[in-house]
Amino acid sequence: MTGSAQLASECSAGSPDERAVVTVIQARTGSTRLPGKVMLPLLGKPVLARMLERVAAASLAGTIVVATTTGRQDDCIENLALEEGFAVFRGHPTDLVDRHHRAAQWLDAEVVVKIPSDCPLIDPGVIDRVIGEFLAASDSLDYVGNLHPPTYPDGNDVEVMSAAALATVLHEATQDFEREHTTPFLWERPRRFRVGNVTWETGLDYSTTHRWVLDYPEDYTLIRALFEALYPADPLFDLADILDLLAESPDLVAINAGYRGVNWYAHPLGQLQIISANETRLGLP
Repeated sequence: MTGSAQLASECSAGSPDERAVVTVIQARTGSTRLPGKVMLPLLGKPVLARMLERVAAASLAGTIVVATTTGRQDDCIENLALEEGFAVFRGHPTDLVDRHHRAAQWLDAEVVVKIPSDCPLIDPGVIDRVIGEFLAASDSLDYVGNLHPPTYPDGNDVEVMSAAALATVLHEATQDFEREHTTPFLWERPRRFRVGNVTWETGLDYSTTHRWVLDYPEDYTLIRALFEALYPADPLFDLADILDLLAESPDLVAINAGYRGVNWYAHPLGQLQIISANETRLGLP
């Protein structure tokens, strides 16, 4: 269904801010490192369904929409999202700027939240903290994230921008990595855009020492083990619960330790202005 969009009922959560907030979860099955990763089983449901539970628990997330591609292979993502009661938008397979913009425009967003679907352990409290920072700025910021510089354990990625700023990216971004990753055009230009960052309130930086993102089989093994250990007692277990368990279980920490610090920055590193080499692994084990 090229350019199609569908809306399930009861897909919105209220926001105390007058501006319409839309949280976009970008998802596809075509991952090259771990194909179909968001549809892998996790306690009886696909990974994406478990992640959507956590995002929906954030009180400031507004309307949540799963933005997938128009490819037939992603019909399963559309079906799952609708079954779980969430909005679905289908758009460009590689131009994430276009996909985010059109999904947000369809839902009349004034504030757009970007959360990737490979963060199934994301803490709803972190989502609210970043969105809350943006909303509290009262239109004085174009973009707020928690990634520049990063401090939270990897896999708690939240980026918030005005719809107007996203529209600017749509019309002006030309680099492939800018179109694929949606937000670099904004945070790479702090002199042009009003940019904010939320750091972990603990004062710690676990961004390269704790990896909870889903990209490799080892990541899946860890995430599945954490869900199996924590979900039965509290489906909305938080960041502190995960850290407590890992502190008691060094064997879990070791599962995906070889991929700590691995992220997409390594590929266009020479083209990025504010990302330093110590923020990414330049090679895999």
